[in-house]
Amino acid sequence: MRVLLSIILLIVFNSVLSGQQFTIEESIELGLKNSKDLKISGSKVSSSQAKISEVNSQMLPKLSLSASYTRLSDIPPFEIITPLSPNPIKLYDILLNNYNFKLSLQQPLFTGFRLSSLKNAAEFNSKSFEVEYDEEVNNAAFNIYTSFWNYFKAQQILKLVDENLSQMELHLEDTKNFLDNGLVTLNDLLKLEVEYSNTTLKKIDAENSVELSRAAFNKSIGIEINAPSTLHSKEINSSQHEYDFDEILNEAKQNRNTLKSVEYKILALEENIDASRGGWFPSIFLFGNFYYSNPNPRILPPEDKFNDTWDIGVGLSWDLWNWGFTSSQTRQAEETKYQAELLLSKLNDAVEMEVYQSYLNYKKSLEKINVIQKSVEQAEENYRITKEKYNSQLATSSDLIDAEISLLLGKTNLTHALVDYELSRLALEKTIGRKIY
Repeated sequence: MRVLLSIILLIVFNSVLSGQQFTIEESIELGLKNSKDLKISGSKVSSSQAKISEVNSQMLPKLSLSASYTRLSDIPPFEIITPLSPNPIKLYDILLNNYNFKLSLQQPLFTGFRLSSLKNAAEFNSKSFEVEYDEEVNNAAFNIYTSFWNYFKAQQILKLVDENLSQMELHLEDTKNFLDNGLVTLNDLLKLEVEYSNTTLKKIDAENSVELSRAAFNKSIGIEINAPSTLHSKEINSSQHEYDFDEILNEAKQNRNTLKSVEYKILALEENIDASRGGWFPSIFLFGNFYYSNPNPRILPPEDKFNDTWDIGVGLSWDLWNWGFTSSQTRQAEETKYQAELLLSKLNDAVEMEVYQSYLNYKKSLEKINVIQKSVEQAEENYRITKEKYNSQLATSSDLIDAEISLLLGKTNLTHALVDYELSRLALEKTIGRKIY
């Protein structure tokens, strides 16, 4: 039993040490789930929906209850003197304690279109926050993609440096044998050892880059910064995607949630203008009250007991002159709408520039891959030939070092180019307004 328990604990411990492996799909799912920015944006959507409920409540009957107790000062009773009676006649007793309960119901009938306009404005604002949330999801997904592929790039570069070090160790061993047999000079061996040390320094930098990119990846998906996470990814597919600039620009202007959000806000501001103009109209409301009082002032003579009465009616309230208050509110609402329209125009220009820039970056990254792939093929062939010549003592150690450096640089550049291509493609898709998650 102890042996079995030890085996289980060892398996669990090793799995923890090795870290969790993430695919790009798992990273996106976990990162979106843990994103604080998305939670903030989602809270804004919920708040905007509550605003709609708030305005709706103002269009429904309002029921209120009030109660009071009043202690009055003592005064002489109300008496009258008549010719027929030598003594004053007291009409009723003075009641010093007053108890009042009032139940009121009020229903707006007409508010100068203010409430209906405010409701429409709240609905448009809510739609604006919803499309902003969708935009935030896309941005969060792109940030996760970026951290994922940067982590992948750092790992690949470290792998290339390790491979280069392994090759150099073999060359060092061969060169030492050549030196023992008098086929090379000590200077040739020293050159290789210096280059080996330089490459070891590159490995230290590459390892540091891996740790930093892992930390950035961990935070992007919402796990501990020093968690030993690893990646499981397929090779980047550098096949060309066809894009027509005019088509993707039109698509961006139709689909970008940034533009849709401002368009909804402009519609909301138009409704706010109508709501501000409501001050020029009267407000009409239906009201009803139920009274339960001791004494009830409508019952004469006053009685020291509770009695109920009620009333119902229609009221009208109209500001005939308010020193331009309504006009000023309307002007403010109109200017706010004007500012939003100018902002929309600026955003359209910015989107056009952003699409063009992303389009050029995508084309540039694709061209870079084609050029660097040819460079890597040439470097591999040059390294193969130089290595054969070096083994046959037809090339110097300097030639071999140059060939190794060129090959490492070419492969490193290709790794950078492939990741840059994938990120530029995703950036273009995001800029167009397409979902990338």
